Amino acid sequence: MTESAASHAANRLARESSPYLLLHAHNPVDWYPWGPEALARAKEEQKPIFLSVGYSTCYWCHVMERESFTDPKTAALMNEKFVNVKLDREERPELDEIYMTATQILTSQGGWPNSVFLTPDLLPFYAGTYFPPEDRQGRPGFRAVLAQLAEAWATRRDDVIAQGVEMEGAMRRYLEQRNAPASAPPAPVGALRAAESQARRFDSAWGGFGGAPKFPSPSNLHLLAEVAGEMPAAGPMLALTLDQMARGGIYDQIGGGFHRYATDREWKIPHFEKMLYDNGLLLEIYAREHARTGGAQAARVVRETAAFLAREMTSPEGAFWSAIDAETDGHEGAFYVWTRPQLEAVLGREDTPFLAPLYGFDRPPFFEESYYVLHQPLSFEEVAERRRMPLAELLGEVVPAREKLFAARAERKRPATDDKILADWNGTAIAGLAVAGELLAEPSLVAAAARAAEFVLENMRPDGTLHHAWRGGVAKIPAFLSDYAFLVHGLLALHSASGEARWLEHARELTAEQIARLGDSTGGFYTSAESDDVLFRSKDVFDGALPASNAIAIDNLLGLFEQTGDRTYLDTARSALASVASLVSQHPEGVKSTAVAARRYWRLSAEIPGDEPVGPSFEELASQAERLVQPQFELSEPRVDGWRKFALILTIEPGWHVNANPASAEFLVPTLIEAEGARLQEVVYPEGREVKMAYGEGPLSIYEGTVEIVGELLQETEAARLMLTYQACDESRCLPPITRLAVVQ
Repeated sequence: MTESAASHAANRLARESSPYLLLHAHNPVDWYPWGPEALARAKEEQKPIFLSVGYSTCYWCHVMERESFTDPKTAALMNEKFVNVKLDREERPELDEIYMTATQILTSQGGWPNSVFLTPDLLPFYAGTYFPPEDRQGRPGFRAVLAQLAEAWATRRDDVIAQGVEMEGAMRRYLEQRNAPASAPPAPVGALRAAESQARRFDSAWGGFGGAPKFPSPSNLHLLAEVAGEMPAAGPMLALTLDQMARGGIYDQIGGGFHRYATDREWKIPHFEKMLYDNGLLLEIYAREHARTGGAQAARVVRETAAFLAREMTSPEGAFWSAIDAETDGHEGAFYVWTRPQLEAVLGREDTPFLAPLYGFDRPPFFEESYYVLHQPLSFEEVAERRRMPLAELLGEVVPAREKLFAARAERKRPATDDKILADWNGTAIAGLAVAGELLAEPSLVAAAARAAEFVLENMRPDGTLHHAWRGGVAKIPAFLSDYAFLVHGLLALHSASGEARWLEHARELTAEQIARLGDSTGGFYTSAESDDVLFRSKDVFDGALPASNAIAIDNLLGLFEQTGDRTYLDTARSALASVASLVSQHPEGVKSTAVAARRYWRLSAEIPGDEPVGPSFEELASQAERLVQPQFELSEPRVDGWRKFALILTIEPGWHVNANPASAEFLVPTLIEAEGARLQEVVYPEGREVKMAYGEGPLSIYEGTVEIVGELLQETEAARLMLTYQACDESRCLPPITRLAVVQ
């Protein structure tokens, strides 16, 4: 809470349990939590609703709170003209999805805080993300936005309502988009297709996919592990990515555990918040990688991450808290970063020169020009080999020095912890710990998973139905599909690790409840149950920061069939897979977790997957993609300094398009020009056209017809060449991305 906020009397949010809402409890804004009281007032007074959506560890949410929501003049305008509602996206993910879709449609981008203006009937008519208090760097000032929208509501209300009705139709088309169920689940080849497309985006130097920012994307990693036995490149891609992440600043080298994502290509500079679900999912992936390769680093990461969860994210009752903030007193990463004098003061003359090259502070600082984020330029294994010493001996010298840094850091003011307990995120940690405990023969990790599962099962079913969130002794909000999916996944992992039948029985109980509350007669599951305050129900089928809930639910059904032999589970999984078969066959990159589940289905089923058409080969699809786009390369004579202007003109077949740069979604490949043996500068990509396609959750930015990309090139070798990467798509599918070469003459 800021000092200025603390000077105001408490508002309605003071009665809430969400740490995010409580951060705003002393704002001068007349905040309401989302609920009947706020919605009734908006209808009664016919005032528009200002909906502000965020979460407790959201950096720009904190900035907007300090700049605007603590300002008395801004608050007075908000209170006079709007009904103001705060929403924790982690408590109500189904509402977050709906109104984030509105923001993406209206602005072609998204993020948090999500600032949405609604009619009293909950229809969005204007949206944005972070607004500065005054006009700044192309962003309109928040007070000006408030005044303009209040004036529009007062003088042009019919137009505003019409905009909201139009938006509702667009959102419904996006979120209720259906695919006609197929006669059978998608063919097992979908996972290999997805992995082949991922390989085209793979960063062979630093691991991961694409450029900055880089996210762990567990669904990508799990896909590589799934196909590693059949696709020779998959295992090395997975190993390199996990190695670079473990050595990077995205991994807390002193305290263990992963930060949210890296802002750079090299995984070196993180966005410093730590999320429970990232660490739970990555625990499982690193444990399985250790089992696959026997690598010592993967085992070390597992043990250190589990220790971090036990030390910093475990409640007294044994369940897991949600997240740790990125900032301390408004400074991003303040708890984690170091200056050179700070490091020298802690380590002294002996340990500083020893540790500096190991953790990357033997060179100039690179974070905000003064600070280091500790990382490993070389792995400990490489260092030990170069120094011709056993790895155990090197670690024996590293650990005491690292413990000095840990002790010194522990004296700093800690970032805030979001201590609410979420059923789905606890499910990821339960699974990660159970798998790690089983594969690394660490019974204490299985015991920690069991303790968390016991808490959720005993405390988050107050009326017999699973609930989503718990804090301060109260469980609230009936469970979403993600809660059932990830918790059952954790319970099945506990059953495997412990052999205890109770975990299997609980998994069966919750799955029956999931089917009854959220099942769709056409196959698969809705995200949430029907509710008066939700415009429409959607399905979570696309992978994002977490694997798609429907994919995990399908995998659970297959696991239950394996354990019990009850074909009802297999039949339910079959129906769910058939409902998304067209997505898997036409665009496997976006639904890779479902493609993996389809492989498991065919392994377990007595059906013959050859009955389902497999379609053209990867090579045939790549050849088609090459025919659809005709590039023409034009190059000027060199200037005195050697630089030459170039233009790359793409002619795209009618009915097809390529993704714009930047691409609209993580799983799409942007049109990109790169060079070997040459340097590029001032490359300008045209602005894309916004359209809706069957395979996207929101509007996508595309190039079609004739497109010109311009820039400058400096040839450095005789073998210089340009590389054009693009992904050709039509209205319902995308072909594999391809890279084409042009030799510089």
